[in-house]
Amino acid sequence: MNILLKSAKIVCPGNKELHLKKRDILIKKGIIEKIATSIEAPSNTKLVDLKNLHVSLGWFDSGVSFGEPGHEERETISNGLYVASKSGFTDIVLYPNTYPVPDTSSDVVFLKERSLGKPTNLHPLGTLTKNAEGIDLAELYDMKNAGAVAFYDFKQQITNPNLLKIALLYAQNFDGLVFSHPQDVHIKGKGIVHEGEVSTRLGLKGIPALAEELQIARDLFILEYTGGKLHIPTISTAESVKLIANAKKKGLDVSCSVAIHNLVFTDDSLEDFDSSFKVSPPLRTRQDVKALIKGLKDGTIDFVTSDHIPIDVEGKRVEFDNALDGTLGLETAFGSLNPIFGVEQTISLLTKGRERFSLKTPILKEGEKACLTLFDPDEERNFTLENILSTSKNSMFLGAPLKGNAYGVINNNKTSI
Repeated sequence: MNILLKSAKIVCPGNKELHLKKRDILIKKGIIEKIATSIEAPSNTKLVDLKNLHVSLGWFDSGVSFGEPGHEERETISNGLYVASKSGFTDIVLYPNTYPVPDTSSDVVFLKERSLGKPTNLHPLGTLTKNAEGIDLAELYDMKNAGAVAFYDFKQQITNPNLLKIALLYAQNFDGLVFSHPQDVHIKGKGIVHEGEVSTRLGLKGIPALAEELQIARDLFILEYTGGKLHIPTISTAESVKLIANAKKKGLDVSCSVAIHNLVFTDDSLEDFDSSFKVSPPLRTRQDVKALIKGLKDGTIDFVTSDHIPIDVEGKRVEFDNALDGTLGLETAFGSLNPIFGVEQTISLLTKGRERFSLKTPILKEGEKACLTLFDPDEERNFTLENILSTSKNSMFLGAPLKGNAYGVINNNKTSI
């Protein structure tokens, strides 16, 4: 496939020669052949000349759920990757949120094979323990060799501290990355939203910030003892940011992410008991949001994630207490980050994180494989049901104003434009 991008403004902070320059980009058979002020379109070339066209390295998301196998009614791998590509993502890390869970090398191979031939690459997580039951370690080494980029019992606390200790020690033999969900199930109890003024007023059972912070503090103590690589996904409190900042000052090999919706919404959004706002970790306070944004700006928080979790209507259209946790996030990722951070920092956030998963970061220059995202950073719109490409429709962003929109991607010699 041959493609010519016309008058594309390049947003690539790591490339001083091209950053914020308007250029034509010629791509032949998936390789960037030429970048110049003006290029004549060769024969048999698809011309891409879009309004306010901007281009960057392909975007990366470290936390996405689909459903297949077992929950295809929520989302299939094929349509999920289509959604990701239209949302601007060339690479996604897939949560082990399936039935059965991927706890063997053959499960990981299945996920990889189902994703072949798409413009978006799928990088599966394997579970940390067999059946994600938190008792015995799964086949970590075999899954790593099959393509698993890290290990995670999806949204479940590792209740046994010795199990985390053993996992961190064992994974060092093959440079494995261990996830630990930041929520103490005993402190959480039957809580479903952030414990505070809003939960009290609405009569909803609360989850104290302590549930997250106590778990993180424990895990960091274990990491300091064992060494190894620990990732803490989707932190949500101001104190969590401080704990991780202190751990990094000690030299611990820890990384963390934050869900984009925890940067946009607070627990004030719960007033209407809309189950689209029921997520794990829960929406917190305005003070927490400010601390999370500051943590991203100063580098304490390593990267953002859409924490995209499709839930079918039967899982959401029930009493708030009984609704499943999760919101869509891929389609709204760029448009909700852009107003907070601006174009350049938003692109930096969306293109970082691959190295943590031992993945190669693409390079935007002649002779390199084209791994590109095309977007318009200035388009303003309110997000509607018609904008949702996912099979499920559980988005807390419905009706929210967004600034910026992805056109699609060019990757693997394929395009979603």
